[in-house]
Amino acid sequence: MSVLVDSDTRVVVQGITGHQGTGHTRQMKLFGTKVVAGVTPGKAGTQVEGVPVFDSVREAVERTGANASCVFVPAPFAKDALLEAVDAGIRLVVIVTEHIPFHDMLIMYHYAKEHGARIVGPNCPGVASPGKAKVGIIPNVVFHPGRVGVISRSGTLTYEIVNGIRENGLGQSTCIGLGGDPVVGTSFVDALPWFENDPDTDLLVLVGEIGGTAEEDAAEYIRHHFTKPVVAYIAGRAAPTGKRMGHAGAIISRGKGTAQSKQAALEAAGARVGRFPFEIPDLVSEVLRERGRR
Repeated sequence: MSVLVDSDTRVVVQGITGHQGTGHTRQMKLFGTKVVAGVTPGKAGTQVEGVPVFDSVREAVERTGANASCVFVPAPFAKDALLEAVDAGIRLVVIVTEHIPFHDMLIMYHYAKEHGARIVGPNCPGVASPGKAKVGIIPNVVFHPGRVGVISRSGTLTYEIVNGIRENGLGQSTCIGLGGDPVVGTSFVDALPWFENDPDTDLLVLVGEIGGTAEEDAAEYIRHHFTKPVVAYIAGRAAPTGKRMGHAGAIISRGKGTAQSKQAALEAAGARVGRFPFEIPDLVSEVLRERGRR
């Protein structure tokens, strides 16, 4: 098994004819993903990287059986792209686009939820299951098939930690980059049950950062409902209170949302928390050895 994507995932790329859409379509195909369609209004009948382009998502779904979307359209048009995909029957929409207006994302989140669709993102690197499929922009070279699951709010930290796991002789079952905006389609608490129920995941790596309470919420869920070992890293230990750092959601105030509070919550829930990203692969190996899994 895997989480969210597998060998049956058939991807339509919204915004395929743009620079980012074209380049990452190529990389998704190299990863082994079935990219079956692209959508750019006015470009129907053309091809990008051997992928047929359609004027609408509905036509792409009807002609190719696409069941997942990767969105590269500019932020002002992202809301319409999501609504179009959901209306066409797509049930997984990975939104790479950043700088989507806050109120647009509120509408998108609730529209998808009401129609039984799942958003990953926005402002995220996507989802990947090595040997099966990738929907997004995570570099192909950092992956190797294995039994370590990864959920992360950070993009580049995801790449660094996943690559470290690979270099340590281990591999990943599924990696989900949630995105770091204040409103995202999928949270840690949403994703944790998927990995709990995935027989191909032995251990979970959780990568968080300052801002909000997503990691504290995850710690509460882990304490009561998650039975697999968790290794975690929280970015932002040196961030000053009240100042936004990087992602739009990475702001702390009144003692909440700090790296220290998140680390304490996760440790209290039984997670092993590293102080630096380079410690995570060794902690993963150590925990797996303790449990006889390596």
